[in-house]
Amino acid sequence: MKYNLSEINDVIRNRRSIYPEQYSERKVHREMVEVLLKNACWAPTHKMTQPWYFKVFMGEGIQKLATFQAETYKAITPEEKFVERKYRKLQERPLKASAIIAICMKRDPKESVPEVEEVMSVACAVQNMYLTATTYGLGGYWSTGGLTFKDEMKAFLELGEKDRCLGFFYVGYPDIPWPKGQRRHLQYYTDWVES
Repeated sequence: MKYNLSEINDVIRNRRSIYPEQYSERKVHREMVEVLLKNACWAPTHKMTQPWYFKVFMGEGIQKLATFQAETYKAITPEEKFVERKYRKLQERPLKASAIIAICMKRDPKESVPEVEEVMSVACAVQNMYLTATTYGLGGYWSTGGLTFKDEMKAFLELGEKDRCLGFFYVGYPDIPWPKGQRRHLQYYTDWVES
């Protein structure tokens, strides 16, 4: 066997979504975030379009993102639909992370593969980030809430017309015991066709 399957199984099976509210104040080093991104880029990519694009917010950049989200939500939400709690969450949640990675898909200009294949490649890249974060003992959380899919966010991230923001990956040191997980047994989601 080329690699230790037991260790790989452990990393995969211990991957968890850990919310920013569950992070400590300990800061994640930039070099660790760089490793997450380098590993992300080894995701499968049809015709090598490599559609992932990341914008990393750290330090004062996190405040910039938080302010943009909250103020844009306030500006585009009709008064009768405005929720103060949501506004505060958009302002405060980002500040709990050491780094926030905007997960973007830059569309292949030739459109040589269907868009969904590029979206799937980016999703695989996020899984690589999750697994790397797990290996470091870092909390990771892929959020698609707030303004993720709004044109205002696209403009803020300086994305092209056919590009997409697919969410934000929050990174921080957990301030909780590592969460346990469970999955249904194989028999509930697998159908074997052998003849």
